[in-house]
Amino acid sequence: MNSFKEIKSEAKSLFDKAKGSHDWSHTERVYDLCMHIGKKEGADLGILKLAALLHDVARRQQDESNGKIDHAKEGARLAEEVLRKHKIPLEKVEKIIHCIATHRFRGNAIPESKEAKVLFDADKLDSIGAVGIGRSFLFAGETGAKMHNSKNIDINKTKPYSKEDTAYREFVFKLSKIKDRMLTPEGKRLAGDRHYFMEKFFKRLDKEVAGDL
Repeated sequence: MNSFKEIKSEAKSLFDKAKGSHDWSHTERVYDLCMHIGKKEGADLGILKLAALLHDVARRQQDESNGKIDHAKEGARLAEEVLRKHKIPLEKVEKIIHCIATHRFRGNAIPESKEAKVLFDADKLDSIGAVGIGRSFLFAGETGAKMHNSKNIDINKTKPYSKEDTAYREFVFKLSKIKDRMLTPEGKRLAGDRHYFMEKFFKRLDKEVAGDL
């Protein structure tokens, strides 16, 4: 258990300069969701605890590179270094880094283990619902985006990390699709309610921005 506390402390220190949309509080929420879903799905909680703590350790690098660095791949590499340093058994390390390497929504790697599927779902759940709305506006502000996309802009031609990378754009291209990408029964159940709330919010936002009173 001492190694867990040490790894948690080291992981947290990597978020000292993290932006608000992917700060340590995101990791804490994902950890809690992993514990909830993991218990429901009968996953190995020992693997999940460490995977959840370390899943976003390379998020800063991705943000600073404007998306050129894949934080899941780089995070798996950094996590392996941390885990080996704390003498976590190799078999356990491999299971943990698989979870981290496959947790990204836009990535091509497929979560194969039960624990990897739980982490994927937990991370995605924190990007939808009320928390997801808040985080999407935080991220838009961090990239210098506007509150909403211009009326004369074709959103399909907009680019990430630009002025048009608004919270609404994130909803259209990613958040609205998350509900149908969930991998566990409990994840799907939780996503349904969060999706409904988020969808209502963005419909209302779109209506008000358009001046439809």
